[in-house]
Amino acid sequence: MAVNIILFLLAGLAEIGGGYLVWLWLRESRPIWYGLAGGAALVIYGILPTLQSFPNFGRTYAAYGGVFIALAVIWGWLVDKKTPDQYDIIGAIICLVGVAVMLWAPRGS
Repeated sequence: MAVNIILFLLAGLAEIGGGYLVWLWLRESRPIWYGLAGGAALVIYGILPTLQSFPNFGRTYAAYGGVFIALAVIWGWLVDKKTPDQYDIIGAIICLVGVAVMLWAPRGS
């Protein structure tokens, strides 16, 4: 389970970080290497979920979406300096509970 969580976190950081670098390049006129580094991070993001042990693509990506939401709230707080309000935090927690239900609920064969 620890490996799965680490892979979700790394994928989230690669996606958010890559998107952020592309954002800085295109929206804030940063040098092109920001966009190139962002593109490379997004490619890494595309690869990381394939390393998950979960056999179902849709379920894996849906669960990752919940992790992404929580990480995006944290990124906004730490990097963009936008303090999340109580509804951001509650929403992120709800998403993470959904992730746990989707991935680790007991299922029959």
